[in-house]
Amino acid sequence: MRTFIKQRQNSTGEQQQARIITLFSLVGMSITFLMGLLSLFGQNTTLSVVLFVASTIYLIAFFSVNKFELKIGSTLVIYSLYLLMFYLVFSGGVEHTGPLWIFIVAPVSVYVLGLRNGLFNLFIFLMIICIIIFLPQHIIEHAQYSNSYTLRLILSVLTMSFLSALYEYSRMQSYINALELSRQYQELAMRDPLTKLANRRNAAAILEQEKSRLQRNNEPLSVLLCDLDHFKLVNDKYGHNGGDMVLTELSALFKEQVRQQDCVARWGGEEFLIILPQTSAEQASIIAEKIRSSVEQFTIDFAKQQIRVTISIGISQLAEDQSIDELINTADKYLYQAKTLGRNRVYP
Repeated sequence: MRTFIKQRQNSTGEQQQARIITLFSLVGMSITFLMGLLSLFGQNTTLSVVLFVASTIYLIAFFSVNKFELKIGSTLVIYSLYLLMFYLVFSGGVEHTGPLWIFIVAPVSVYVLGLRNGLFNLFIFLMIICIIIFLPQHIIEHAQYSNSYTLRLILSVLTMSFLSALYEYSRMQSYINALELSRQYQELAMRDPLTKLANRRNAAAILEQEKSRLQRNNEPLSVLLCDLDHFKLVNDKYGHNGGDMVLTELSALFKEQVRQQDCVARWGGEEFLIILPQTSAEQASIIAEKIRSSVEQFTIDFAKQQIRVTISIGISQLAEDQSIDELINTADKYLYQAKTLGRNRVYP
């Protein structure tokens, strides 16, 4: 169940990130295309070509996120942005305003790549920017900037990087806390508050999932419906606290007796449902007898008294054309037979 909840949470996080990257791709495509047109009208052919290429890459990233894979779109977005910024710093852009665009790199990097990878890529990005700016003119001719402008630019970008990292850290902590709170609420909705076992609704959902999975693999599925014998007498003699103690202790005992892939659920009152994937009725009978015997020999200490109880168990294996309700009804019918035949027994 924890795995199922975690998968849903991860899927939700990826969907949110995909929407943001899709929006950024769309906005980036629109802005670079518009700036490309302005550069073309301004007779700056090289810059317009670079901007049109960037616009095309953002368009590809947009369709990659929507049609193919988030990772491909994210890679296209971030590294095409880096390359575009390198060119704008190298060429100066329009009237040496190209470097002003690099301020958008920090928040995009830490969001798209995550805090750690984003900061690492930002460090490499800033190193390359410094190399471009301070590259001697006799090696390759490029846009020149004054020392005071360069210093303020680098300090401003570092400040923006720090603030972006701080914001991303805070955002991720809030997101993790929200996910944990959501997980706790979902677990509360799917667990019995007393025994901490799966509740009836959760067990029904697990049965449907197991039925679909096992039918694809042509594997058996069996259930055990267990009921405590004369549980009312336990409540009458030891009170409801004693009854609750019995239910809690037996729940732990049931979980010890089954495999990791099995599910123990509180079906209602003093009834428990044990779901046994990849198990035939014959195999389930062996497991059921083991559980019945363990309960019979089990002693519960309560208020300096020892409580001993027994259980009756009905077994049912899912037939090919059978519904989950029919499976449970069959187990319930067999449980009634076990009670009729004297209790403390497995039927059939």
